[in-house]
Amino acid sequence: MRTLLVHVRDPQFYAYPTKKLSARGVPQIIGFPPIGIMSLSAVLKREGHECFMFDQANPDTPNEHVIEQIQQLKPDLVGLSFLSTTTYPYAKVLARQIRSAGCDMKIAFGGVFATLNAQRVKTQCPEIDYICRGDGEQLILDLLERFDEPDTVAGLTWAEADGTVRHNADRPIERDLDQWPFPDRESLPLDFVESMPLDVPAVLSMDRYTTMQTSRGCPWPCVFCDIPVFNEGKWRCRSPEHVAAEMKQLQELGYGGVYFVDDHFLLQPRRIESLCDALIAQGNTIKWGCEGRVDSTCMDLFPKMAESQCRSIMFGCESGSQKILDRLKKNQTLEQVETAVDNAKEGGIEIAHGFFVIGCPEETEEDIAQTFDFAARLRLDSFGFNRLCVYRGTPLWTEYLQRGVVNDDEDWYKYFKCSAIDPTVLSGEQIHAARTVGMKKLIKYKFRHHTRQTFRLLRRFARHMPLKDVIYLVIKPFLGQKKGVTRAEAVSRAVEHVEVKSAAADLTLVPDEELAAAIEGSRAVTAHEETAA
Repeated sequence: MRTLLVHVRDPQFYAYPTKKLSARGVPQIIGFPPIGIMSLSAVLKREGHECFMFDQANPDTPNEHVIEQIQQLKPDLVGLSFLSTTTYPYAKVLARQIRSAGCDMKIAFGGVFATLNAQRVKTQCPEIDYICRGDGEQLILDLLERFDEPDTVAGLTWAEADGTVRHNADRPIERDLDQWPFPDRESLPLDFVESMPLDVPAVLSMDRYTTMQTSRGCPWPCVFCDIPVFNEGKWRCRSPEHVAAEMKQLQELGYGGVYFVDDHFLLQPRRIESLCDALIAQGNTIKWGCEGRVDSTCMDLFPKMAESQCRSIMFGCESGSQKILDRLKKNQTLEQVETAVDNAKEGGIEIAHGFFVIGCPEETEEDIAQTFDFAARLRLDSFGFNRLCVYRGTPLWTEYLQRGVVNDDEDWYKYFKCSAIDPTVLSGEQIHAARTVGMKKLIKYKFRHHTRQTFRLLRRFARHMPLKDVIYLVIKPFLGQKKGVTRAEAVSRAVEHVEVKSAAADLTLVPDEELAAAIEGSRAVTAHEETAA
């Protein structure tokens, strides 16, 4: 059978097109590859099915192009994959455009948001035939084999002819991840460039880059995360031998960078040591990165990880206040954060990145100041500070339901900044002011006390980025607040630019018609800018 898979994205959110083609003659994107649809494509092709993929990070594949391809290829199934609450409006718009174009094939949604809200999504978006919940590899094979018997496919949500929504039993968690083929990266006409998760896309290397998943799940109960719910609190992994074999394949294909997108890579010391030994033995040259918790018991393996070409580790530091760490149920201490960062740097890891959140319940301006002071003292090379948001499927959402802060029936598809709805959180203006002060102090401290480390990182960025972007990274906190914009401008910019990061909550509240108009408006602006350039 023939399948067409689309990775739906928030346009320009963690995906920025470069101005030149790659060595393969295809568009280059600064961002993460769509490993989900690439994995499904490999599974489908191994079983003899046809599969075509589109990633809407590619500026050449807007909705109109995808619909044209659907009309030409006439697939049996169109799968729309998306991860988050903020992408759901775009997925709805595309699904409805497909139907309005007269395409009568089956359409399925998949991804974390669709899984956690399957019955509500099916009711709100009747254009969709199926919601595929959880792991998709065996599910999509079963679905293609039993189109006429959807009630026999575990993990499927669908509707009877009379509109009655059916929610089949959950699919058992698959623990044998080695059974699946390596993702189908070569069939996607798109190449990716490795960058850091910063406000400006900070490029690390122009080598061919991809992502890899070596494990799934995380058992820790952080209040802002839905991963434990999606994976039923379980952690599953591929064998070191299977991962090393994929790395060898990527090296032969000319890849120079890989990021492990595991929810918690630093969990099992023996597995990590075996993988590093295998990579060293096979002469791995691919630079790789990962993320994990600061309370990991494998920190003595950092030198071996560095020897096997690990270049970066990203830690969920979250806060410089122990009170807030406890409130977030991180189950970690400030001492563990400091020890993890120190061990990474002393172990030879080139880049240590710290994720932080501000605007948390019961957090004071003093707590925020402590967070920035703490981040400044740490031997981190880079850092990100994001406003805490809440969405359905997280423990914090459950708490807000109990407190009457959100309404599950009315708010399930929305994404809120905690500062906008929780009276125990500082106002957005207070958080912004505290963040501005904190960032200024942090940058000054880094230049004064970690001078060599700071300039080393900026020098790396300057190899592959315009100098003005590197300078902007440093001076942005000192520029002051820009003049406000109208609602229409905010929505349009959210569609086309990085402002979607801070406008995400508002975006989920925008009616589909207004969103579609904003998409068209932003494309017109982009076309005008490209013509002018």
